[in-house]
Amino acid sequence: MIPVTSFAGKTVAVFGLGGSGLASCHALRAGGAEVIAGDDNSDNVTKAAQAGFVTADLRSVSWANFAALILTPGAPLTHPAPHWSVLLARQAGVEVIGDVELFCRERRRHAPEAPFVAITGTNGKSTTTALIAHLMKVAGYDTQMGGNIGTAILSLEPPRMGRVHVIEMSSYQIDLTPSLDPSVGILLNVSEDHIDRHGTLENYAAVKERLVADVQPGGTSIVGVDDIFCRNIADRLDRSGKRVVRVSVKNPLPDGIYVEHETIVLASGAARSEVARLGGIGSLRGLHNAQNAACASACTLAMGIPTDVLQNGLRSFPGLAHRMEQVGRRGNVLFVNDSKGTNADAAAHALSSFSDIFWIAGGKPKAGGITSLTGYFPRIRKAYLIGEAAQEFAGTLGEAVPHEISQTLDVAVANAARDAEASGLTDPVVLLSPACASFDQYRNFEIRGAAFRDLVTALPGVKPVVM
Repeated sequence: MIPVTSFAGKTVAVFGLGGSGLASCHALRAGGAEVIAGDDNSDNVTKAAQAGFVTADLRSVSWANFAALILTPGAPLTHPAPHWSVLLARQAGVEVIGDVELFCRERRRHAPEAPFVAITGTNGKSTTTALIAHLMKVAGYDTQMGGNIGTAILSLEPPRMGRVHVIEMSSYQIDLTPSLDPSVGILLNVSEDHIDRHGTLENYAAVKERLVADVQPGGTSIVGVDDIFCRNIADRLDRSGKRVVRVSVKNPLPDGIYVEHETIVLASGAARSEVARLGGIGSLRGLHNAQNAACASACTLAMGIPTDVLQNGLRSFPGLAHRMEQVGRRGNVLFVNDSKGTNADAAAHALSSFSDIFWIAGGKPKAGGITSLTGYFPRIRKAYLIGEAAQEFAGTLGEAVPHEISQTLDVAVANAARDAEASGLTDPVVLLSPACASFDQYRNFEIRGAAFRDLVTALPGVKPVVM
């Protein structure tokens, strides 16, 4: 835990008592603050009270003595309207911040030179965060990973020299971190997302930009420049005098890092040098993972990690659970769990990464279905359709893709495994990438992915994939 000493002797309101909110309560109390905790969810309030915190309906208390409101990222700061707690705080002149802001203040107080890597982007944040943390561990660093990826930042060990914090940040978290100052800031990409919480795509992009615009003096801003928003952001950072490393997986760059023929290349003027090779690394298949790996490589280079250590780290990266996770093999059949592919855009990344696919898809359908995936249909040898979306997806596949309505995952796994093995193909892949939410049959995508993993490993002769 990171004790928050910057509010010692003061009273702080905390709204939102999920994982990060409760961690904030503990960290503030450990640092000497008095905490008044609230939540619209009565179960969360009960948990906080059981942990010994004073709880209250923050609508009915005086805000005159509050030094700050620590707000959950789940509550809107601006759009579609500020949360009621935000309005009360503003009326009382109380600052509204989040848990990452508390971390930043503690780092500046106690270990301002301690390495702090912050990662954001519309897509790829979690994989890039996990990959950088893995690479830093391979390089021998005491590595703390958290933020949006799962572990609340204040539950990690405190900043100190020799210990690196690798933190994934959503746009909501950036919004609540006014003095964000990483030593390395990474912006992977920007595309339309979370407009309901930011009002416009331009507002959303501006929030993302802050993470790389506010790196500490002497720090490095790494920007993926394969979309127009990020290209413009990189240009603005250049003009402001920031140290910017541009990254592309679509085009060679005159200066920066790019990927060409599965090789990560560093360009500096006329000089070109090989940084690392991605060929044969199953956990980093696909163009999207090439961008993740290139940005992670740019980060490790900025932190002085040798390229041989980087290459070893890339090869030993196991990947994230439920994201192109290689579960096992039976003969030449590879089984891949991409349960996180909960919409067509996400499933497209997986479908683009393999050639001979026995595709398990379906669940609770989302708007648009799989009509946008027709370009990948030639890669699909057969589809196995489950859940509420089965009939709709069958209609979209039509005669273009052989398919069956399996209804349930156990039937789909058994039939796909049988057909892939009998296909005679060199590298058949049984791929769960549902292009759907899980809520018709499973409580979340993690449970769906775990069920797939259990079904695959129970098949006779399946051997786990060892990285």
